[in-house]
Amino acid sequence: MTILGKGAPDMRLSDRTVESLIAEAAEALAPDGRRILVLIPDHTRSCPLPLIVRSLHANLARRAAKLDFLIALGTHPPLSEEQIDTLLGIEPGCRDDVLPGSDVFNHDWRDPGALATVGTLAGDRIREITGGRFAMEVPVTLNRRVFEYDLVLVAGPVFPHEVAGFSGGAKYFFPGICGADLLNFFHWLGAVISIPKIIGIKDTAVRATLEAAMDLVAVEVRGLCMVVRGQDLLGLYFGPLREAWSEAATLSDQVHVVYCDKPYQSILSCAPAMYDDLWVGAKCMYKLECVVADGGELIIYAPHIRQVSVTHGRIIEEIGYHTLAYFLAQWGRFKNHPWGVLAHSTHVRGLGTYENGVERPRVRVTLATGIPESLCRKMNLEYRNPASIDPRQWQGRESRGRLYVPKAGETLYRLKEPPEWAKV
Repeated sequence: MTILGKGAPDMRLSDRTVESLIAEAAEALAPDGRRILVLIPDHTRSCPLPLIVRSLHANLARRAAKLDFLIALGTHPPLSEEQIDTLLGIEPGCRDDVLPGSDVFNHDWRDPGALATVGTLAGDRIREITGGRFAMEVPVTLNRRVFEYDLVLVAGPVFPHEVAGFSGGAKYFFPGICGADLLNFFHWLGAVISIPKIIGIKDTAVRATLEAAMDLVAVEVRGLCMVVRGQDLLGLYFGPLREAWSEAATLSDQVHVVYCDKPYQSILSCAPAMYDDLWVGAKCMYKLECVVADGGELIIYAPHIRQVSVTHGRIIEEIGYHTLAYFLAQWGRFKNHPWGVLAHSTHVRGLGTYENGVERPRVRVTLATGIPESLCRKMNLEYRNPASIDPRQWQGRESRGRLYVPKAGETLYRLKEPPEWAKV
């Protein structure tokens, strides 16, 4: 199947162009009489979702037997009806007028009744994919709704990603609409490899794991993959999911990666409002770890963030934030905690060592958020009162070893000449 679409780093697709591409894609789906489920992102991903959803509905709803939408939440909390309307750019209570005949569902990863087992990744296959790092069987479960439809369309953006290399594509299934076993496994696999060696790389062991899991899904799948800057669409690609994702990832590599001449001693990484807890706001660290100097400080500036994680907060407060070496040296103590949460912990804390009972992170990570100082210290992170920081004082200070990033979390920063710990 030929990939439909277009994109370039200096291109902004007009609404009319987007609607024309979606009309062409809809025709290629041969929707007449078919039941179609569209997987969409939640509010923590930037994209012109209202335009995409309306265009899909306009072109598919009258011809398809059913057209519904499933929010690929992963382990993010479910959205209220009001939040769903906001996500889709719909006035409260007007969804039936805007998307008549279509339902919008939340994914619930913790509800066994909402999941179906699609197979198991065998230990030998896991050993092959991970280069011998692991050799365990991994059950693969998926939201059972997908098997009530004839076709699943993934409609979402692609960015550099700390676990899978690039987001999008198969990630809308895993972890987007899957259960705990696989998502915990591949997040820990990403942690063992480390962010600097995986983020912004197309072909990774994690991506290979996701694609192996996709091979178990006996449903026709297509992709409508976006590359965005802010709310502007720079690229839109439709076709078989892997191929459409690959085209978008290639463009994302050109759009979402900034190369720096030297590392910075201090970085003010500002979280946008769409990151409403530290679980997602931690992307402000993930995308910038590679350009923090040894011994330097990265400040996550987010006065609006007041909790660690809606879903995983209790566990994170219990284990704290630590380096990979810390957990591996005490694996018997931590192995029964959810591996996805352990991975998040190491990603936030960054690289470091643990020798003779002493942990030495490579960089200092400081929270300037609404999370209380006592909790920051308890979790092994530093604290600054956000009221003591004036972001305007950080602007234009790059020559003094300081970097100001006003909207962190989606653009990856790398060094032109990476150190050994960042080389793939």
